[in-house]
Amino acid sequence: RKPEKEATASSLFLFIGPMVTEQIEALLREKFTEPEFAALFLIELKLGKGNKLEVFLDSDTGISFDTCRSISRYLEQHLDEQGWLGESYTLEVSSPGVSRPLQLPRQYPKHLGRILQVTTQDGLLQKGKLLSSDDAGITLEVTTEIPDPQGKKKKIKQTLPVHLPFAQIKSAMVEITF
Repeated sequence: RKPEKEATASSLFLFIGPMVTEQIEALLREKFTEPEFAALFLIELKLGKGNKLEVFLDSDTGISFDTCRSISRYLEQHLDEQGWLGESYTLEVSSPGVSRPLQLPRQYPKHLGRILQVTTQDGLLQKGKLLSSDDAGITLEVTTEIPDPQGKKKKIKQTLPVHLPFAQIKSAMVEITF
């Protein structure tokens, strides 16, 4: 008879991790029904080594430090009461910030008029001003250079709308301009 394997910290994490993240997601969905938090939505929830829980939120109207702090205190209260992460854990609640790619269709409308760098699933890079966003995808105003039809060596700039379905977008970053 083989000895039974002891549960290691990593195997225990793999078991507990999904359970905790599901509970956190349920708590957030509940919180987002309150009028003060109705514009919020979850971007990403990461439970890492050392009981570090990172919660990335966004909003249709922008997200403030006070809002992140309120959500953090709300989650902290439940984490402490339920003991899901034990006595020692780190909780970080924040907005994704401009250095992180857009991940959900709901994030695009508030960036209308801004320049996006979009990489498609086939590796093509499209850079342009975000003109529109709907349930199907986005439309960028893309400027390209084409050869002068009169045969001169200079190139002519041409601006065209380019529609990209969300299924074709691998990543999209908002370009920071000053």
